[in-house]
Amino acid sequence: MTKLFSRFAKSESGATAIEYGLIAGLLSVVIITAVMTVGTDLSATFDAVSDALTGEGT
Repeated sequence: MTKLFSRFAKSESGATAIEYGLIAGLLSVVIITAVMTVGTDLSATFDAVSDALTGEGT
C-alpha cells in the first residue's frame, strides 16, 4: 500500500492534465471575449454603413 501511494505521489500526469485544462479554459475565455467585442464593433460598423446608404444618418 505504501508503494502504491508513493508511486501516486510521484506521478505528475494528473497535475499536467489539470494545467492543460486550466490553460484551455483561460484561452477559451479570451477567445470568447475577443469574438464578442469584435462582433459588437462589427455590428455597429455595418449599422453605420446601412444608415449611410439608406440616408437615415442625415
